Amino acid sequence: MTSRKGSRLHAILLLMTVSTGALTGCQATADAVSASDCGGTESRVDELKSYGILVSRPQGTVEPRGFEGLDAGCWEDSGDAQLYAERSYVFPGDKADVTRYYRAAAEREGWTPSPATRRSSKANRPTNLCFTRGEADNAAKLDVYFLTKEILDAEESKAGPEFNTGAGYRVSVTSSADGSAANCSD
Repeated sequence: MTSRKGSRLHAILLLMTVSTGALTGCQATADAVSASDCGGTESRVDELKSYGILVSRPQGTVEPRGFEGLDAGCWEDSGDAQLYAERSYVFPGDKADVTRYYRAAAEREGWTPSPATRRSSKANRPTNLCFTRGEADNAAKLDVYFLTKEILDAEESKAGPEFNTGAGYRVSVTSSADGSAANCSD
């Protein structure tokens, strides 16, 4: 099972491990997986794609050219498999508005904020967010993070003109193929 961006996911996950994980306290995505391959994961990917948070967005938000639609699939490397569903957006306002919006939307939908995400809410500033939901076979992690030049370079993506009009960000739901716990670490 491959997606249009599947071949670039490895670089993004590694970059997220360094940047997002350090900033949000979210556990490194690659560390959370232990299934050996993507075989038979289609229904679990469909479950990830169904999370409402992926289509929830602040008013005025657009999908930038080249990032349209939902990207979902299973990615495997070094014997580990990771399921994912994600969307990229550009918001024409302040990053802090994006942070506030997703913090509230995720909690309304039953996502549990990481301790780092809870602490960041007191500061009321733009930040990457990490939440978890479910247990065992349906455990999932939600990351909302701002797209940086480094992330776009790792994806070999180019920021279109929409990125000049506001804050580019991604909403990503991930789960390990073997159903192990989805954690945000501090």
